Amino acid sequence: MTTAETAPPPSMRLRELVFGAACAAALRAAARLGVADALGDAPRSVEDLAAAVKTEPQPLRRLLRALSCYGVFTERPDGTVAHTDMSRLLREDDPHSLRYITLWCTESWTWDAWPKLDEAVRTGRNVVEGLYGKEFFTYLNEDAPESAEVFNRAMTTSSRQSAEDVARFLDLSAASSVADIGGGQGHVVASLLEKYPSLRGTLLDLPRVVENADPRLRPGGALADRVRIVPGDCRAAIPVRADAYIIKNILEWDDDSTARTLRNVIGAGGPGTRVVVIENLVDDTPSMRFSTAMDLMLLLNVGGAKHTTESMVRRLTDAGLVIDDVRPVNPYLHAFDCTVTG
Repeated sequence: MTTAETAPPPSMRLRELVFGAACAAALRAAARLGVADALGDAPRSVEDLAAAVKTEPQPLRRLLRALSCYGVFTERPDGTVAHTDMSRLLREDDPHSLRYITLWCTESWTWDAWPKLDEAVRTGRNVVEGLYGKEFFTYLNEDAPESAEVFNRAMTTSSRQSAEDVARFLDLSAASSVADIGGGQGHVVASLLEKYPSLRGTLLDLPRVVENADPRLRPGGALADRVRIVPGDCRAAIPVRADAYIIKNILEWDDDSTARTLRNVIGAGGPGTRVVVIENLVDDTPSMRFSTAMDLMLLLNVGGAKHTTESMVRRLTDAGLVIDDVRPVNPYLHAFDCTVTG
């Protein structure tokens, strides 16, 4: 175990940090090769593992050695390879799988964009439009459909994993209806409907997103008779009336888009309506290394930003919301529980 006495000196630590791309690339390679799935539950020789994933044994050993330095896989004294708690998260069948998150954060466009971070910092604008001549999501859907699919799978995984935390956290016992704004495929609203059998829900997101809504919400699904699926852009209009509105992980765009979304929610709900905003924060959280990295990625691809507690409070109060409570949902999400003023 690394301690203060055994930790590398600053000069070596900096050398390790500047090779961060090697670690990211190694994780991507392991995910694409399916190493974690092939390994299974029992230790396995590198030769057997190489045959299973169709690689050469020696380069695979080098890949696994590099990853084991970070606690991803472990090499046993007899030379076999075994899983660690982290490497299991690269398995596609793990209930907490981060395989598609790993792929998304290392997609090809990221390797084009990261070297231009200094440009984004100087200008405050995204670099993707300069690289590809198109707005980021237009580029994904028109020119990089495989990357768009990885994004959709990553967001589905993330939403599904956090939906149960959100449902456990939120007390909607006083509400008869809830609307999930920009709710993706509807995992959050589905979890809330399962928790509250008398609750009715609405899912609003872009047409291409809601057409792949959670099967529980689609015709014939277990929750279909209590939910309405509304295709639309929350930055343009929100034709949905509810007792409570959930806005999760979408107030990351430019300030104008964020302000328009909040204005639309307030206009749809009216005075006294409850609005719960759930976001990653870049200050005072156990996940700051992750959230600050995501913050920089948002700057690169859409010119957006993750928020500090102060910046989120300012945006919500400027929009006309009274913040009743701010609490952590889990180690990487915070909820701002608000009320629309009269």
